[in-house]
Amino acid sequence: MTPDRPLLGILLMLGFCVLAPMGDAIAKYLGPAIPLGMLLAVRFAIQSAVLVPISLAAPGRLAMSGRALRLTVLRTALHITGIGAMFTSLRYLPLADAVAIAFVMPFIMLLLGHLVLGEEVGRHRIAACVVGFAGTLLVVQPNFVAVGAPALLPLLVAVVFALFMLVTRQIAKEVDAVRLQSVSGLMATAFLVPLVLFGPDWPVLEVVPTGAREAWLLVALGLLGTLAHLMMTWSLRFAPSATLAPMQYLEIPFATLIGWLVFRDLPNGLAALGICITIAAGLYIILRERAIARAPSAAGP
Repeated sequence: MTPDRPLLGILLMLGFCVLAPMGDAIAKYLGPAIPLGMLLAVRFAIQSAVLVPISLAAPGRLAMSGRALRLTVLRTALHITGIGAMFTSLRYLPLADAVAIAFVMPFIMLLLGHLVLGEEVGRHRIAACVVGFAGTLLVVQPNFVAVGAPALLPLLVAVVFALFMLVTRQIAKEVDAVRLQSVSGLMATAFLVPLVLFGPDWPVLEVVPTGAREAWLLVALGLLGTLAHLMMTWSLRFAPSATLAPMQYLEIPFATLIGWLVFRDLPNGLAALGICITIAAGLYIILRERAIARAPSAAGP
């Protein structure tokens, strides 16, 4: 069992918050040309191709206990569902809006971490979550009349990934992150590739030819997704989900910046204020955890 190291967990989660929207931007760019099933199959196939050889070279190889294997099956199903819902929402919503709407997730994580895992949730982290959520509301500016039903997809993403991270927390201290992602990638690939190649004749499962540009972007999508979720898995190995939940708000300003650079989607003044508030809430958590790590007897949770 690995002891908690909150600051390291926070830094790893920060890496996830940078890389994840980069992958989402590629998925949004490819979405109109590449069917969802093909995007998901390539995403997980690359994850397997990168990580399985590394795991096979390690002493533990791919072996897991029965409990860990069952939880990994559940985690893989949640992973496919969450990424699929996110990629679909990006066909309809701006990148920053899709990410921001999904940020009811930290509240769900906070609740599940406390109720299911018995993790301690102090008033400082609750306050940071409330402040971060207030900033998120300023960024979201939902317009369900204009967007329609797809605006609900990020809410599905939030619920699914809250459960995904809760399950990951249960496995992360028992199974190395690379091995976990290797097995999960193999499971997803074994499910998705036959489904795309031999499944129902649905547009979402169609296989289409790609040019060199699209092919390289698909590879980048797989590599970014693999590294981002490795960082997230490592972060959960070193810190409780309640500690990491507020940090994920930093994904919103990164998504906003990437959305502007790639798609020229720029938030208005009110949304910019919300981004500043979410950054402030995330930085407060970093400073709070640093203070707790240096003086555990003098600071509360």
